[in-house]
Amino acid sequence: MEEDLRKSIFWVFFLFFLTSCFKSPPPEFDGESAFEYLEKQCDFGPRYPGSEAHQRLKKYLIDILKTHTDMVKEQRFSFYDSLLKKELNSTNIIASFYPEKKERILLCAHWDTRPFADEETQPELREKPVLGANDGASGVAVLLELASILSQRQPKWGVDIVLFDAEDYGSEERGVEFCVGSDYFAKNMGKHKPKFGILLDMIGDKNLEIYREGHSEKYAKEIVDLVWDTAEKLNLNCFRNSVKYHMIDDHISLLKAGIKCIDIIDFDYPYWHTTHDTPDKCSGESLEKVGRVLIKILYD
Repeated sequence: MEEDLRKSIFWVFFLFFLTSCFKSPPPEFDGESAFEYLEKQCDFGPRYPGSEAHQRLKKYLIDILKTHTDMVKEQRFSFYDSLLKKELNSTNIIASFYPEKKERILLCAHWDTRPFADEETQPELREKPVLGANDGASGVAVLLELASILSQRQPKWGVDIVLFDAEDYGSEERGVEFCVGSDYFAKNMGKHKPKFGILLDMIGDKNLEIYREGHSEKYAKEIVDLVWDTAEKLNLNCFRNSVKYHMIDDHISLLKAGIKCIDIIDFDYPYWHTTHDTPDKCSGESLEKVGRVLIKILYD
């Protein structure tokens, strides 16, 4: 009997040793699949609040996320456009994975696009809407691909994916601020707060160069270090180890709410807020680089 007990104990420890030494590698991130999500969003056309494309894309995003998790919520809000003299309806889309996990991280991007191309050099184009392949669709594309991976394999933390609306409608003329959706989300989270957050914005540029963002560096440096150290381990030199810009982006609302959220953004993008922000300026390879960093943080 004692001999059998010793053998049982031996095999328990031996199996524990094996599983510790030979843990499964993190999942693969498919950049081409993510790029298809980017193209699909652009197929709807410019997706600014009040447009038909905006409503159709909302349904598409919710339907996709519901194939990966039962916990998809719409957080509806509205804001006033003083130029159009009407309220515009908007929706933050929240998809949660592994709700039983108390330690959670927030991954976010904005899904709307800008209704006017105010950075165009030709004045006649400045009132045209922006397609937003990089500025909007790229971050969402990475998170949609990640949602598929999360549904198949459990990460270290619980994960909440939030797609913010009305980020890019800001204009003094229209009397609307930027980042309306993230501000509403931050003020209506309730008691639960994630361990940290990562915002993705404009990360699809073919010539990807992501510098440390100034506000992120100041208020959530440990999360910036985590991301940039992870990129270095993966030999991704598109993550540049210096601060270049201080961005007003969706992470600011979260930082004000006490959430350590950083902005991963490539602001050296010549097509920003122009009609030339189209899928041919982006690449699946760039999306994959950012996706690989997130995968390693979540699973390794």
